[in-house]
Amino acid sequence: MKIEGKGKLLKIFIGESDHWHGEPLYHAILKMVRENGLAGCTIVRGIEGFGATSRIHSTRILRLSEDLPIVIEIVDKEERINKIIKLLDDMISEGLIITLQDVEIIKYTHEKK
Repeated sequence: MKIEGKGKLLKIFIGESDHWHGEPLYHAILKMVRENGLAGCTIVRGIEGFGATSRIHSTRILRLSEDLPIVIEIVDKEERINKIIKLLDDMISEGLIITLQDVEIIKYTHEKK
């Protein structure tokens, strides 16, 4: 697959302790994105942050948290991203932010099998 041109960047902000059917939500989203054939997905763990409750989650030793911020980033063509957004509605119910941005995909290729 080769993707270039206009696309969308989907960012999902959740907590590390969020779960879906017994597994970490971030991993369930990664698997769902892969199963739906999107170009890729990256999951980043934040070192500090707060959300709707305004409770600070941090890696600092005196405030060690088991619920660090997680950001999931997915870039692909708009129609494929829109399909994923609909699937996310069932998986995510509260305490998150989803953002969508226009991006210019310079180059995306993967090795041929």
